[in-house]
Amino acid sequence: MHHKNILLIARTSRFYERMGELKHALDASILPATPQTFQQAISTGQDFDLVILDLDGLEQETLNAVDSYVADNGFIPTLFIQDEDKLSNLHMPAQGRNDFVLASAGKAEFAVRCALLLWPGEESASADIVTVDNMTINLATYQVYIDGSPVDLTLMEYSLLSFLATHPSRAYSRETLLHRVWGFEYCGGTRTVDVHIRRVRSKVGPQVAAHIVTVRGVGYLFKL
Repeated sequence: MHHKNILLIARTSRFYERMGELKHALDASILPATPQTFQQAISTGQDFDLVILDLDGLEQETLNAVDSYVADNGFIPTLFIQDEDKLSNLHMPAQGRNDFVLASAGKAEFAVRCALLLWPGEESASADIVTVDNMTINLATYQVYIDGSPVDLTLMEYSLLSFLATHPSRAYSRETLLHRVWGFEYCGGTRTVDVHIRRVRSKVGPQVAAHIVTVRGVGYLFKL
């Protein structure tokens, strides 16, 4: 994965918070524009890899302008956001790579649909993003976000959390975690696993910490 640029065109700011979450999950820059500022946004000379179009309240004049811009620039992939009660009115261009998502969709679905348009045919793109409750792990950039804000983890804290989150619903002993996370040459005791688990729990907050379960007599399990 490499950094992408996304243009969001919307009449209101109702998805600005969601775009902030996507920005971190996809390692992308997102430029918001309204129908009034659309021309200004595209006149900056910035190349966009994806256009996200919130259809709520947009007039046909704006839709036509966006359609022309997308076509004139090699049919930029476009994601349409539509309210469920207006889904029958959705009409997507026949040319180019396009998709739609309901306005009520969760952040995980938004991220996956964007990733499929940004990295077509690359199965690893969406797999690089792990979302659990209010936490997003970007496996490509080694970053963790809670509610869109970065979490300051050490490398080993990140490695432990990402390993557990990507291997859920299975208990791992402390010895196994030392082997899988710290590696063959680690000479410390199993106590270090407990210390790191405690630090990770305190940094990610109670909502995500509740997923990291202590299994008595065994070790730890990430519960979904």
